[in-house]
Amino acid sequence: MNQPPSVGIVGGGMAGLACATHLARRGIASTVFDKGRGPGGRMATRRATVDGREVRFDHGAQYFTARDPAFIAECARWQAEGVIAAWPAAGPAAGPAAGPEAWVGTPGMNAPLRHMAETLDVRWGERVESISRLDDGWQLLVGEQFHRFDRLVIAVPAEQAAVLLADAAPQIARRAAAVRSDPCWTVMAVFDAPLDLKADILRDEKAPIPWAARNGAKPGREGAESWVIQGSPTYSREILEQTPEEICPMMLAQFFDQAGIAPVEPIHCAAHRWRFARVPVSTGPVTGQDLGDAAIWGETTALGVAGDWLIGPRVESAFLSGTALAGMMLHDQ
Repeated sequence: MNQPPSVGIVGGGMAGLACATHLARRGIASTVFDKGRGPGGRMATRRATVDGREVRFDHGAQYFTARDPAFIAECARWQAEGVIAAWPAAGPAAGPAAGPEAWVGTPGMNAPLRHMAETLDVRWGERVESISRLDDGWQLLVGEQFHRFDRLVIAVPAEQAAVLLADAAPQIARRAAAVRSDPCWTVMAVFDAPLDLKADILRDEKAPIPWAARNGAKPGREGAESWVIQGSPTYSREILEQTPEEICPMMLAQFFDQAGIAPVEPIHCAAHRWRFARVPVSTGPVTGQDLGDAAIWGETTALGVAGDWLIGPRVESAFLSGTALAGMMLHDQ
């Protein structure tokens, strides 16, 4: 019996974990390396202690939707396992809706990623410094240690993939380097009393603050008056190099102005800069009917690349890319 190939995966976000999960279901184990301290990527959940209690913020992706049959089925599994919940946030009292099919992780957006990682070999806090091609596989330099794998998957944002692949796969690196992700400054604020806003969501795609949400109103969250406030790509780019200390009062002032209420001093405020927050809208596949271009796999090089940047700016896109790549690798067994 042939020994299953060893697989190394760089990136523990949705694409990387979806690929690892799909391979594991077919009996192929992998080792996932991620520089982050825990699961999340752009579905990250930030924790803070405010007045002696823990408050969580979904400071990346705010929700996700499912259109593809494979992702719908996965969401059904996650819902049954209690790691996601529907977020209706609709109706006159709630203001603009997140969407009729919006899902959120519970108790934080990173919950489905954490759930997937539990059954996988994921090495958090381990940065892959470089990759190099061997005659019979790939070598990764992780910190000061080398790891060898028969097959390699790169599942990180395009800008990071371009750097990692520059020498080993220059053609793919050039394709990744051509992607220009939008930045986003995100403010996480807690107030000691509910703001004078009936709506849980403020949404205006043309404004400097296109999205603000009462994070504590999402399913599975505690009741703190916590808000996540996100800047538009244009606004975020204009203030990209400001410090978090400068961003908090600046974006809060903009938020209160757009909401039409008097400013309130938060009891906690922090800001996070996403340099690569949202990939451009693509004409790539959005359903399982045609996923041929959803990932890159080289049969002769044993190198695969996955990520939402190959399809479009949705959580589902990352999932579809990761599972499509796993399917290509399994077909090449």
